[in-house]
Amino acid sequence: MGLKIRLARAGAKKRPYYHIVVADSRSPRDGRFIEKVGSYNPMLPSDHADRIRLEGERIKHWLSNGAVATDRVAKFLGKAELAPMPVYNEQPKQSAPKKKAQERAAAAAAAAAG
Repeated sequence: MGLKIRLARAGAKKRPYYHIVVADSRSPRDGRFIEKVGSYNPMLPSDHADRIRLEGERIKHWLSNGAVATDRVAKFLGKAELAPMPVYNEQPKQSAPKKKAQERAAAAAAAAAG
């Protein structure tokens, strides 16, 4: 049984509110869970104290028992220093300007500076 620490959506339409729960990885997102270990209210400002609430002792217990946090929850745990901050890979460079456009931009910047 793979355990996940993940978000379970609650709240009304267009008013999201999430419970941070420990659940079996096979159970549905908003379905059965083992224990509620926190909450996340994205409608509050990012510096508000009640935006993310975590029960640190219980989260440490579940992490030591093999539970794995999802990406979003791992970011919350990293900011709260309950787990190491996750490392994200660089985004693909596909949307960056191509070689000739970069050369033109560099030439324009050099002309403007000199």
